[in-house]
Amino acid sequence: MIPAPATYLRAASLDEALAALAADPEAKVLAGGHSLLPVMKLRIARPSLLVDIGGLDLAGVSSVGEALRIGALTTWDELTRSAELERPALGAFADCAHAIGDLQVRNRGTIGGSLAHADPSADAPAALLALGAELELRSPRGSRTVPLAEFLRGPFTTALELDEIVTEIIVPHPASGAGSAYVKVEHPASGFALVGAAALVEPDATSVVTLTGIGAQQFALAGNDVTASLAQAEIYGDDFAPTEYRRHLAGVVARRALDLAKTRAEEDARWQT
Repeated sequence: MIPAPATYLRAASLDEALAALAADPEAKVLAGGHSLLPVMKLRIARPSLLVDIGGLDLAGVSSVGEALRIGALTTWDELTRSAELERPALGAFADCAHAIGDLQVRNRGTIGGSLAHADPSADAPAALLALGAELELRSPRGSRTVPLAEFLRGPFTTALELDEIVTEIIVPHPASGAGSAYVKVEHPASGFALVGAAALVEPDATSVVTLTGIGAQQFALAGNDVTASLAQAEIYGDDFAPTEYRRHLAGVVARRALDLAKTRAEEDARWQT
């Protein structure tokens, strides 16, 4: 299908992009295009203006103080090759980057675009929720930092205002001796998570498990008993994967992620020395 007509602006600066968004409430931001363009072709989205930020200097991974800072336009391919993600404690994020789509998608898709799209079956939100990530948002009014758990508000719904752009993802460095992992079973046609689980195991053996692909948005399980937590969770089903099958599969991938995260916690303690 052919998208509805739209004006196109290749932003030369972040200020120009923000000004364009503020002037037109029907405008949409174009980064890698893997999320926006398909819904435009279906005419689910009909922006009057496309603000292309692909040429802005918003990419790169660096360790600053107590956190990893990742530019919103960093591609998944860049993340798979980042030395900053080699630490076992950050394994969930590295696993996630390698699990995204195929080579073509990883070469163009951006982390900021994925988070702003907020697909309930996306990999990145689960991995980054487990790691306690925050997002830096910029608008003509200034910048603000929002925890990812508050940023995600439902299927394809976020706390992003109409004139805001995600500029950076901030991932706090886990404690020495922590480990994390992301495991998923993907849908054979789309590659999205049929069910995905991320786990972070702290040095004191406490853990966090987050899930994707089973509800309206990614979420963390309450408590350390995976089976009991999943029994209480609201999980949707479809013709391909009914609710109880998804519930069972969620338990399987959650335990696999926890086991791998525990192994990586032991590796992280050695990696730090």
